[in-house]
Amino acid sequence: MVSKSVLAGALACMMLGQPATEPAQQSAPQQQSLPDGPKPQTIPDAPTPQMLPQVTPGRGTTPESNGATSTSDDGAVANKLPETAAQKAEDEKQPDVPLAGEGPKAFTLMVQTNFVEIPFTVKDNKGKLVAGITPREVRVYENNLRQHLSLFTTDAFPLSVALVIDQSLGFDNMAKVNNSLAALQGAFTQYDEVAVFTYNNGPRMVTAFTAAPSARLTQALERSKTGGREMSYIPGGGLNQNIDVNNGAQNYIDPNTNQTHGRSIVGIQNPPREVHTLNDAILAAATSLSKTAQGRRRLVYVISDGKEYGSKAKLSEVIKYLNQNKIAVFGTLVGDSALPVVGFFDRMHIPLQMRDNVLPAYATATGGNFEGQFRQKAIENSFANIAREVRTQYTVGYYTHEPFIDGKYRQVEVKVLRPNLTVMAKKGYYPTAQETKPVGVTPMAR
Repeated sequence: MVSKSVLAGALACMMLGQPATEPAQQSAPQQQSLPDGPKPQTIPDAPTPQMLPQVTPGRGTTPESNGATSTSDDGAVANKLPETAAQKAEDEKQPDVPLAGEGPKAFTLMVQTNFVEIPFTVKDNKGKLVAGITPREVRVYENNLRQHLSLFTTDAFPLSVALVIDQSLGFDNMAKVNNSLAALQGAFTQYDEVAVFTYNNGPRMVTAFTAAPSARLTQALERSKTGGREMSYIPGGGLNQNIDVNNGAQNYIDPNTNQTHGRSIVGIQNPPREVHTLNDAILAAATSLSKTAQGRRRLVYVISDGKEYGSKAKLSEVIKYLNQNKIAVFGTLVGDSALPVVGFFDRMHIPLQMRDNVLPAYATATGGNFEGQFRQKAIENSFANIAREVRTQYTVGYYTHEPFIDGKYRQVEVKVLRPNLTVMAKKGYYPTAQETKPVGVTPMAR
């Protein structure tokens, strides 16, 4: 009776779609067969709940199947994604291929800046440096047209200095220069670089650019010392009288005692000309400076009496090269040209004669300066004075509206709206291709 009641309850639950009770489930396995009637069907269990996939930051959840590569264990992005129709169409597109030899141009960004940089110095009527100039007080004119200032700074630039030492001086002046060279190195800082050139009958590089405090520069200055040049013509000196043979009967002059070593055809004395290749020396120094890095103040520092004769390069050609490469000429004038009165007359050039002093022309055209000193102590102090003047320069910049690469000289004038002040700046510049280099593009490090 009990078995029949259990069977009836199971059938009723099956027909109603309800799961069997616990006693029925426990007793069901005990019924293996029934003598009569259909066998009962096994009731399936409910589906097992599925857990949601866990998402790790930086990793994907795509399973590795059907040839697709999932995210690696170290969090790297998968190197293969499921292909779509849009991706297949994108892969079929071919990139643009430049012509042969045009590849580098395709990856070059050209930006024409037309930017002009003008450093200048301001002094009062006593020759002292003037500080505290503001941008509102500065006016810049290019070809008589006022320019809008885009840059104004008083920061000191690191210096690249090409030192030019005159070895064609006389004994006394050369000794003063030799003794003062020990103080030259102290005028520069550890951020500056200096190259040394000398000239007598031609320029010679003693050392290429090296750090200012280095021992290499010390040795180069020591090797630059020399005894000077013996004067070849001294009017009124001993054994310079003209001695006539046979009491002038044959009008013959002994060349061994003649102060001019002979006469010309018309009977005019021909004094020998001394060679002072200052133009060639400045050009050699400027050529080396043009290869220095951008962002440095370039200047040629000359220690000389300013005499020029026998150079292959012309004064105008050297000045043009200096302005094209943003190089200013500073210097210390020694010898007789350093004296106020003598120096004034030395600046006056007589045609077909040797130029007694060309440093003023270089300094005026390039925005530099020079000091005339006659004594050794004053020569040593001039080194520090010139270096301090360069470090306290103001720098303005503007974007010119002129066509930049036309090769024509541009006149520049800098004014300060204060009375009784002197502004020293270069008189103009020549536009070059250096101003159209790409800006704001940093090469990738390899």
